[in-house]
Amino acid sequence: MLTNVLWVIGAYLYGSVPVVYLIGRLRGVDLSHEEDMHISLWREVGRLEGFVGITWDVVKGGIAVLVVDRGLHLDQWVVAGVGVAVILGELWPVFLRFRGEKSNTTGLGTDAALVWQAIPFLLGPIIAGALIRTAPRMLRRGQSLDERMKLGGPPSLSLPLGMFFGFGLFPVGCWAMGASWERTAAGVALFALIVAKRVTFGLREEMAKEGLRPGMVVNRVLFDRSHI
Repeated sequence: MLTNVLWVIGAYLYGSVPVVYLIGRLRGVDLSHEEDMHISLWREVGRLEGFVGITWDVVKGGIAVLVVDRGLHLDQWVVAGVGVAVILGELWPVFLRFRGEKSNTTGLGTDAALVWQAIPFLLGPIIAGALIRTAPRMLRRGQSLDERMKLGGPPSLSLPLGMFFGFGLFPVGCWAMGASWERTAAGVALFALIVAKRVTFGLREEMAKEGLRPGMVVNRVLFDRSHI
């Protein structure tokens, strides 16, 4: 029992390792106060570093889940607990004074490793959200390759909305695919944590400047920003 608990605690510490931040520091850039460290790493440091950072955050949750699941064959609650703990580490990392990322990328890999059969429920809305706004912006004619890869332009509303529905539908997919209740509960917990981070990220500072405006919380939940 104690060993299993230690695996969950270790997963939180593992998720707290700020690889994206460390890559930036190695290149002389402090990303700790950026709203999105992935995009800032891509733009301010370089596309290669940005690609490495994003790829790592996608796969790191999946690695942790697969180690305790397929590698060590631990109990279902341990597998689910490790998945949730990695996300907690990404969202509120002890090594960055609990100021972390919003965990969309890590959530993708973690959910996929928890119940791979439910991946269509997860990715369907996310891909649709990307195709509505992000992909057309990148494929617009008259741009150089460098301009296409800058990830510039107005922030997308459809992609964060697709993320919301993707992570929200994932537990439904777990249930439909006959996954264990522990894994389904982990999917619910991941969705709740990601939404909680959307609502609370920078909220105190924003309220100090503007107060709590109508629709602010709803916009944060659905579109990952206060104003649309």
